[in-house]
Amino acid sequence: MEELYKAILTEIGEDLNRPGLVKTPARCAKALKALTSGYQVDVKEVINSALFPSEADEMIIVKDIELYSLCEHHMLPFFGKCHIGYLPNGHVLGLSKLARIVDVFARRLQIQENLTVEIAQTIMVETGALGVGVIIEAKHLCMMMRGVEKQNSQMKTSCMLGAFKDQPQTRSEFLNLVLC
Repeated sequence: MEELYKAILTEIGEDLNRPGLVKTPARCAKALKALTSGYQVDVKEVINSALFPSEADEMIIVKDIELYSLCEHHMLPFFGKCHIGYLPNGHVLGLSKLARIVDVFARRLQIQENLTVEIAQTIMVETGALGVGVIIEAKHLCMMMRGVEKQNSQMKTSCMLGAFKDQPQTRSEFLNLVLC
């Protein structure tokens, strides 16, 4: 990967011997590996044994989980926050695992729409929840730095599964608690 970054820098007209660029190909390769580390992670291993028996039967919500990803179209960053809610069905998931699930999928080349669905489906399947709601609010550098260059635009996506999709009252409770 380092050699490919050298080729890219040369192609754009840079001098690889310039002091500020001497180690840039190695740094870029290391950074891209970190930014796409989600490909190397099995979400089942992330969850591991952090699914705990519980009699909790009310909505569980974690708001403002920060996320950083790269769009698959331009490989430019998008960043924002993810809100997750679920209705447990005999088990609750360890709190940090929700954030880790977000990171597994965010650390892959992505579009926000799919990221939202992947997080929701994974939580639904792995926890056996009665319902899951996921909302992501993010800013996309591919829209801010290039193309239309709209600096204040923000994209919001949602995925509602189970009771969050089928029961208007559950959906409304989630939206009110997350977006207030």
